[in-house]
Amino acid sequence: MKQVVSLEELRAARKSLAEPIGFVPTMGFLHAGHISLVELAKKANASVVVSIFVNPAQFGPNEDLSAYPRDIPKDLKMLADAGVDLVWLPTPDDVYPPGFATWVSVEGVTEPLEGASRPGHFRGVATVVAKLFNAVQPQSAYFGQKDAQQVAVIKQMTRDLNFPLEIVVGPTLREPDGLAMSSRNSYLSAEERQAAPVLHRALSAAKTSYEAGEHSGDALRAAMHDVLKQEPLARLQYVSCADSLTLQELNQIENDALLSLAVFIGKTRLIDNVLLS
Repeated sequence: MKQVVSLEELRAARKSLAEPIGFVPTMGFLHAGHISLVELAKKANASVVVSIFVNPAQFGPNEDLSAYPRDIPKDLKMLADAGVDLVWLPTPDDVYPPGFATWVSVEGVTEPLEGASRPGHFRGVATVVAKLFNAVQPQSAYFGQKDAQQVAVIKQMTRDLNFPLEIVVGPTLREPDGLAMSSRNSYLSAEERQAAPVLHRALSAAKTSYEAGEHSGDALRAAMHDVLKQEPLARLQYVSCADSLTLQELNQIENDALLSLAVFIGKTRLIDNVLLS
């Protein structure tokens, strides 16, 4: 497995890779969910490239950039064991050189949910992903369903800017108790970790209600809220029952829908979602 830092090193290494190339962008502190995306990429491509970059542009002024967990040696071992061909570890100056002044803003789908809670977040996401796509030039790129709104934003950007690649979405991987795998789970205390599966229980309650015939958006949002309020450590930011493409809230489900929520467990903000199809 080759490791590169600068854009020039990446471009030189990219020339020697067999095509097609699958690309998995990450912020590091990898877990089984990331590796499942690598495995998807390996099945469909001759070469796999992974980037590790904690993107400062997607963190708000009161968010956890400096505290975001990092363990590059462990990440590199996991990627080598998974059979990755090339790892790109750019620095902030590589991605945002002095004088950087160009941003990618996706409208519409970025506005509700995470966009409303984290102003500027998706501008940072769209910009860095566009830059990563331009640098790596893969035939396909792999993202996790856990970040459902991010996936919707990246799909919209990819269509709008005519990137010649396929966006592949891997399923959310979960711990045995249902908690979605996330790098931020490492922030949780033992007591908070016991409380955290309440997110999945809330989603599951609403999904069960939907499968029993309840298609009212208000009723499904209420079902999630009722479960969450039973957990004293959970502080709700939002629950949503929205159109799976536009992410606009639904009064009544007629086509595919996305159930999603954001909840603070202690000081740790967790998100999760379930697709209704």
